[in-house]
Amino acid sequence: MVAKAEHLAKGENPRFVVTSLDAQDWPAQPLYEQLYCARGEMENCIKEQLSLFSDRLSTATMRANQLRLYFSSLAYVLVHALRRLALGGTEWAQAQVETIRLKLLKIAAQVRVTARRIWVRYAHSYPWKNLFVAAWQALRC
Repeated sequence: MVAKAEHLAKGENPRFVVTSLDAQDWPAQPLYEQLYCARGEMENCIKEQLSLFSDRLSTATMRANQLRLYFSSLAYVLVHALRRLALGGTEWAQAQVETIRLKLLKIAAQVRVTARRIWVRYAHSYPWKNLFVAAWQALRC
């Protein structure tokens, strides 16, 4: 059994992990930090994917629902890669997928396509323009 006693601003936060794993193979601190907390992080990733509409499986056929789930999973993988590759080292390196989707990807812009370039114009009041430009530049080869 591993116990963690923590007192936060909101109050007490005790944690207990009861396991049948051998204490020689898993000392208390690595058991809690590497195994138990990693499991919680995995559950957070599953919850995070729900923000990309993977819970909306309400079409008439199973194939259509499966396709929706594939698209949602692909969207999660792409946003996670964006967070890892383009937003690493920024204030949004640990941001939730929903935050990235709403504040960085779901924005109003005027797009003009010419033969040589694609022009994207944002409103002057877009607060994360510099972060968007930094992410764009990080993704360019």
